[in-house]
Amino acid sequence: MNPKDLKKLLNDLHEQKLTPQQAIKKLEILPFEDLEFAKIDHHRELRSGMPEVIYCQGKTVAQIKKIIQSMNRAGHSVLATKLSKETFRKLKSFLPKISEYNETAQTLVIEKIKSKKKSGLITIITAGTSDIPIAEEASVTARILGSDTETLFDVGVAGIHRLFNNLEQIRKARVVIVVAGMEGALASVVGGLVDKPIIAVPTSIGYGTSFGGVSALLTMLNSCATGIAVVNIDNGFGAGCMAHRINILGEPKETE
Repeated sequence: MNPKDLKKLLNDLHEQKLTPQQAIKKLEILPFEDLEFAKIDHHRELRSGMPEVIYCQGKTVAQIKKIIQSMNRAGHSVLATKLSKETFRKLKSFLPKISEYNETAQTLVIEKIKSKKKSGLITIITAGTSDIPIAEEASVTARILGSDTETLFDVGVAGIHRLFNNLEQIRKARVVIVVAGMEGALASVVGGLVDKPIIAVPTSIGYGTSFGGVSALLTMLNSCATGIAVVNIDNGFGAGCMAHRINILGEPKETE
């Protein structure tokens, strides 16, 4: 349940379009629904402005199905992350037609009401082509939350002129997400060129001494460029959430 749905329910109750018993029925799953193996937090969007998201890695197909069913009953849009192609194939026949699976990002979106207009602009940059899956996860996340996004791929420091050629466009963004593996230097370079908040995402892409993304993570954490925050390795979802929250600070607040 989100603030808009709650306001409608309270108005319907006030105008006697609903009985108290009907309102209780709609609210009975608040603050969470206990599925034994998971407790679905239907109240989260009311508290934090963002609904619960399904992290699929480590969950069985049956568990993912039950969580989706629970969220559908509550009227939530669904975002599932780290959903492998194989698991999606097993889920496909069960999913509604409006479902959108992004194989590159490994995300599943079931959007109940599509926002007509996205807010602001988040630009997502990758150092290399191999970083694209994490960038796509960030983009899908930010867009379902309501932000407009654009992507710029393969502009890492090995050919830094490719980045310079797109600086004018990058500077139009409210927030910039920089996704990089290997040594992770791109975030520092971008941080020295733009005046926007930067969210750096280290990826697990790289040879042996990249240590599965630890080298990029440490480089980003030790950046001398200002205005850079760092999320965990391969955490495109976390970057998308944070970028969205920063991005919507530039939007006018609803007064009603």
